[in-house]
Amino acid sequence: MPAPAAPPRPITTPCVKVCIVDGESGLCLGCYRTLPEIAKWSGLAEADRVSITQALPARRSRIRPEKLGLV
Repeated sequence: MPAPAAPPRPITTPCVKVCIVDGESGLCLGCYRTLPEIAKWSGLAEADRVSITQALPARRSRIRPEKLGLV
């Protein structure tokens, strides 16, 4: 009898459980991903998830500060 398969590794995500999409920028106010990115996240290749994750900090500037509670 073959050994049981190892459980799949969890998928890393930038989600911070603040799921509000800003209509003006099209970005989630919590993680800065777009709705299409969020929807296909689990199906993306690891390299694509890493690439998107690295781009997220720069996206913050596309959201007006008052929407992030910074003003």
